[in-house]
Amino acid sequence: MLPELSKETVRMKDRQRTEEIIKNLLNGGSERLQVVSDFDMTLTKFRDKDGSLCDSSYRAIEMSPLLPEDYRMTVAKLKEHYYAIEIDPHMSIEEKTPHMVIWYTEAHDHLIKCGMRKQWISQMVKDSRIVFRDGCNWMFECLSEYKVPLLIFSAGVGDILIEALQCRAVLSDNMKVVSNYMDFNQDGLLVGFQGELVHVFNKNENAIHDSNYFGALAHRDNIILMGDSLGDLRMAEGAAACSNVLRIGFLNDKVDQRMPSYLDAFDIVLVNDETMDVPNAIVRCITANSSCVAV
Repeated sequence: MLPELSKETVRMKDRQRTEEIIKNLLNGGSERLQVVSDFDMTLTKFRDKDGSLCDSSYRAIEMSPLLPEDYRMTVAKLKEHYYAIEIDPHMSIEEKTPHMVIWYTEAHDHLIKCGMRKQWISQMVKDSRIVFRDGCNWMFECLSEYKVPLLIFSAGVGDILIEALQCRAVLSDNMKVVSNYMDFNQDGLLVGFQGELVHVFNKNENAIHDSNYFGALAHRDNIILMGDSLGDLRMAEGAAACSNVLRIGFLNDKVDQRMPSYLDAFDIVLVNDETMDVPNAIVRCITANSSCVAV
């Protein structure tokens, strides 16, 4: 048994099945491993050590003094309405999806209208409360050292993600970041977003699944998947040939309301846990390949 699985923040509906998956991951070693992860509130914290809310990639933009106050008020009203729909346990993903499309599209349109500029991105990240989970950098460095592919699949803003990784963590060759990227004109003014919209519930429809990304990694048939939303469970659907998938869910908000659905969906649920202790313990054993006792 990994001692980290006994943390008070850990919940498992079927411990025996989860331990069997972990055992298979350990036996497969780093050569058969790939990691697929959400970004906001998964790799990054939901609350800082002082209890204050941390920023998502969108919130880093929304809270920036470089943008007008009426923009902040508008997107805050949008979030107040649509976030309740996103986390409603009584609505299906199919019912929620059209609302997510409206939310993201309207938020993007308002950002374009207020004159967002490319040159502001670095300052927005510098001023933001984007905080990586404790131990996140260790995971990045370990996966890079052992050449384990890490797909970061985010419904956030890709430009902010890249800047945050470069400034506050690491951006290495084993990483691929799929997200919503801004489209700027030659003067650095935001004119739109590139490609198809990525929202929290359509991560199974992105072009990454039609590309050769997962096909080229077919020999890496063991996956650690991490997310903070039920929609994140769809991130690895392109990996059709996978043998073992360990699903780790970070439950950060409305815990009592959402716990039943998270326990049904994820193998491990981490409740108000702002660390990467559990994922890192598993990765450490997989890469060590000898010193850990299989569960």
